[in-house]
Amino acid sequence: MYQISNELVKIAVKKIGAELCEISSVKNNTQFMWHADPSIWGSFAPNLFPVIGALKNNTYIFENKTYNMPKHGFIRHNQDVELVKKTKNSVTFKLTYNKELLKIYPFKCSYQISYTLENNFLIVSHEIINLDKKPMYFSLGGHPAFKCPVYTDEKYTDYSLVFEQQETAETYLLNTANGLLTDKTEPVFNTPDKIELNYNLFNKDALIFKDLKSRKVTLTSKTKGAIITVTHTNFSHLGVWAKPNANYVCIEPWIGYADVETTNQDITNKEGIIKLAPNSDFKASYSIEIHKAHLV
Repeated sequence: MYQISNELVKIAVKKIGAELCEISSVKNNTQFMWHADPSIWGSFAPNLFPVIGALKNNTYIFENKTYNMPKHGFIRHNQDVELVKKTKNSVTFKLTYNKELLKIYPFKCSYQISYTLENNFLIVSHEIINLDKKPMYFSLGGHPAFKCPVYTDEKYTDYSLVFEQQETAETYLLNTANGLLTDKTEPVFNTPDKIELNYNLFNKDALIFKDLKSRKVTLTSKTKGAIITVTHTNFSHLGVWAKPNANYVCIEPWIGYADVETTNQDITNKEGIIKLAPNSDFKASYSIEIHKAHLV
């Protein structure tokens, strides 16, 4: 585990999967991340690449060949991720293709992720480099789980997600039997800019938004005010999820999402996929702001 801090915030990142596992206040030690209780959900903030969610039959097709790929890809839980740089305020990790990865993902590439503290912000930056002679295809996302409620004198239902703009978007529903995305939608906004949290909100699995206008969402308490803002300017989609009855909420910046039920499984025309030219790179970042009132 690697730790960095500034005068306000400290974080920790696991080497395995380059997974963020702590965000806390330096001054008062308030913890903002879920504690990864294995009896409920044993992760903190998995990194999602080169797929998000489930593939149909856990497989995809490229150039008429079928490949197996686990849910959310191969970065999470990966023990081959290496620390490549550590400074006072940042840590950077990298995974480069190898023979074993080429068996499930036939693209020579590297995945790099950096965590940088800037005042009361944590910047999570990704860089994907296509080292191959052919285009590569991928999705990319984060899955950070935030403690909710943050304080012991609060309830889960004291919290809401407040969006920067008024929204008309509905969540796309998953087929819970196979994890694939249906074409059915359902309204979830209690007001045009707010989703109030409750323990039944995720009974049908994740909330999946393809067409939000907002690029900022704030975890807000009725009694303590705005606590955490996730800004996902470079990410076109958003997932929101928790296990039912669990005291956390995941705010997940995504580019891409699970396979749709009607997919032909060809990765080159998968919905939401990124196509990256040979010898090119792709960069995307999101930020997690801890509002200063909770750091003093």
